[in-house]
Parts: sequence; structure tokens; C-alpha cells
Amino acid sequence: MSGPGDGPILDDDAPAIEVRGLRTAFGDHVVHDNLDLVVPRGEVLGVVGGSGTGKSVLLNSIIGLQQPAAGSIRVFGQELRRANESAWSELERSWGVLFQGGALFSNLTVRENVAAPMFEHTAMSRREAYELADVKIAMVGLRPEAGALKPAELSGGMKKRAGLARALALDPELLFLDEPTSGLDPVGAAAFDELIADLAASLDLTVFMITHDLDSLYEITDRVAVLADKHVVANAPVRELEASDHPWIREYFLGPRGRAARQARAGADA
Repeated sequence: MSGPGDGPILDDDAPAIEVRGLRTAFGDHVVHDNLDLVVPRGEVLGVVGGSGTGKSVLLNSIIGLQQPAAGSIRVFGQELRRANESAWSELERSWGVLFQGGALFSNLTVRENVAAPMFEHTAMSRREAYELADVKIAMVGLRPEAGALKPAELSGGMKKRAGLARALALDPELLFLDEPTSGLDPVGAAAFDELIADLAASLDLTVFMITHDLDSLYEITDRVAVLADKHVVANAPVRELEASDHPWIREYFLGPRGRAARQARAGADA
């Protein structure tokens, strides 16, 4: 992918995300200190950590909503601090974000919400954008009639799917998910996990997923990055994390909820 006359903007051979020496702070409160994280292309990464460890702050830093105090962040090889307007436009087309609650525009229909990134970043006609929006709506498992509904008319699960359709509007390579199954019942959460796994495989997506849902971690992640002590203390498949001697990791994965998720996964594999 190239910008107008200025050579490659995004590097096809670079990792999807590369964070080095990240430091983020709010006044005297340091959230991250010397945080490193590399996310290879095509991987589903779960991001976990206790309250206050800065999971959403890390996501916001990677997509440029939070300015770090120090360190470097590269997305597809592009250093965010050095990105010009053309590079930022390319970066924003390369990723999609599903925020908690869907973050839909309340005054727009689902179809209009999904089409909004197309109007912002492409020269599509209104008809073309709405036709493509209908494709994305179907892709996430919503009925066609959902496109005409406003967010207030949607259930919690439908809002999540509508937000996901908007995140996929520009055919991104990288998908950010912030607590995607939060607020869903177990059946709805399992169905959403299955949808994410299917989309990641079929669209060759890299997924950065903040979650506290142990079932999601066991079902669809390739690796899990654990935030603690102001940095990433572990980055490994769930099965390897079960053997960790870090106190928080042991409590999280080997406690009652972790055992239940592990047994459920074992039962599904049997």
C-alpha cells in the first residue's frame, strides 16, 4: 500500500503491532512503564489484566487516541509519531475498532452507522455505500431489516454486532475489540466468540481483544498478553499461562472461574 508519490506507507512484512518501551501517565500516575508488545499478523491476541492496569489506555495509545510519554508504537511498520496525514489516513483504513457498548451514533440507523466510515474515507456514492453496508450487516449475522433500526431499538447483542459491522466497513486487516462479550448472556457471548473466530479466519484478520471473559480466551485466542506491574508480564498461549508462577496470573487462570472455563473447553474437545 502506497501514498501519493511518497513510497510505501505500511510495510507488508512488518508485525501488525509493535510497541517498544511504552510509558503512559496521567500527571504523576504512571500507567505503563517500559511496556513491550509485538502482535504478529494473523493472530488473535487476548489482552487481560486487573483493574487499573491500563488495557483500554494501551488500545487507545495504539490507535492514536492517547499520546504516550515515551516509547514507540508501530502499526504495520508505520511509526505513529512520524505519521503524516497520508499515513494516518492509510492507518485508519487498515484497522477497525469495536468499542464497549458498540459506540453507535444514536441518531443514525444501523445502515447509516455502518456506511459512515465509507463516506469518510472513500469516494463511494451513497447507493454503493449502503449496498456494501448491507453486506457487512449480513456478515455479522444481523437480519436485513436491522439496517433500518436505530441503536435504541437494538438489543445488547445486536448493538455489538452492528458495531462490529461498522468496524469491518473498510475491510481492515486489524481489528480492535474492547470487551466484546461484556453484558451478553452465556449463549450470546459464545455465539459472538464463534463469529469473531470465523471472521478472523475467513478474512485473515489480526485481532487485538481486551477481555475478562475466560471462555473467550480459551476458545478463540492464539496468545494472551497479561498486563501487570505497569508492563506486559507474560505473552503466551493460555495453556502456557496456566503454568505461570506470577501471582495474578495464577489467581486468574487457576481460580474457580479459570477452572470452570478450562473444564468446559476440555469437555468440548472430548
